[in-house]
Amino acid sequence: MRRITARLVVAGVGLTLLAAGCGSSGKGASSAKTTTSAPGGVDPNAPEVVAPGDIPDTQVYVALAGPGGRYSIKVPEGWARKIAGSSVTLTDHYNSVMATATRVVTAPTAASVQTTEVPRLRRSIPNFELVKVATVTRAAGTAVLVSYRAGSARDPVTGKRVAIDVERYEFWRSGTLVTLTLSGARGSDNVDPWKTVTNSFTWTK
Repeated sequence: MRRITARLVVAGVGLTLLAAGCGSSGKGASSAKTTTSAPGGVDPNAPEVVAPGDIPDTQVYVALAGPGGRYSIKVPEGWARKIAGSSVTLTDHYNSVMATATRVVTAPTAASVQTTEVPRLRRSIPNFELVKVATVTRAAGTAVLVSYRAGSARDPVTGKRVAIDVERYEFWRSGTLVTLTLSGARGSDNVDPWKTVTNSFTWTK
């Protein structure tokens, strides 16, 4: 008896057709019947498909008190968390949120950031490409926003970098500067999640 297995892949779904016969007669062959949706049809009950790097609309956010208790922000629940000194970093694949508090005597302006900080970022960040420097308004008040493109840290296995988009917000009050940096894979649709995080920033003392 000879056993023949044929594999057919249709629209990303693997179907295995199994036939059994004696010699070459082909008797006893079995058949399979499948049901597929109409071409181009949309299943309204299908789960949300998230593009690589996108933070899903269903993401839950939790409050996080910054080191030293000077501020609070809402961050995505379930992301890996690392605290080092006055910095806290949360990551999920190539998405990240990092907040760092430092003592700075005067408040930054778009002009001062363009003159002093952008050159430093250009020297220290791989594939740095400035998009804009602007003053924006969030719930906690005004902040200086530096938008830029860059290369991610090298993958420890492949050694490759991924192109990322970055938004760096600088909030200042009474001698304390909190830099809130958000990044994600180039082309990810994270406008609303990033606004949720930056609008949640609150001075606590």
